Amino acid sequence: MAGKAGEYQHLTHEFAPVYDANSRILILGSFPSVKSREQQFFYGHPQNRFWKVLAAVLSCRIPQTIQEKKEMLLSHGIALWDVIAECDIIGSSDSSIRNVVPNDLRQILETGKIQAIYANGGTAKRLYDRFQKDTCQMEAIGLPSTSPANAAYSLERLTAQWRNIL
Repeated sequence: MAGKAGEYQHLTHEFAPVYDANSRILILGSFPSVKSREQQFFYGHPQNRFWKVLAAVLSCRIPQTIQEKKEMLLSHGIALWDVIAECDIIGSSDSSIRNVVPNDLRQILETGKIQAIYANGGTAKRLYDRFQKDTCQMEAIGLPSTSPANAAYSLERLTAQWRNIL
């Protein structure tokens, strides 16, 4: 399954969304990074600031384990999933994504009480708008990416922008 560096691979999203009946907010990423795929959970790259930003916004300590991350999300009514179920991608590069098969978000929307959808970064927002907006009949609000590739945003600036989820 591991292709050579710089080579496209066709990959399928292999881990489940996090949500329950109390979920009010849905945060969508694009597709898991190489590190996230290895760990089988969201935002697994140590330089990705997602967990630090979310903990700051929610006034929580930064979760370390997958279980702590799930508990932080669910205890605050947050569902987490990705726009893409399958795609061709080079490594973790959102800009390389092609041949997208979107995830079916209805399971989350029908189970939870989703009042707002937020997209973590421009790629997630564009793909949601293209593949899921009509089906979900909800706008997604774009937030700056927590990816280390988004070096233009400091942790403080990201946190200030992400406070909008509250």
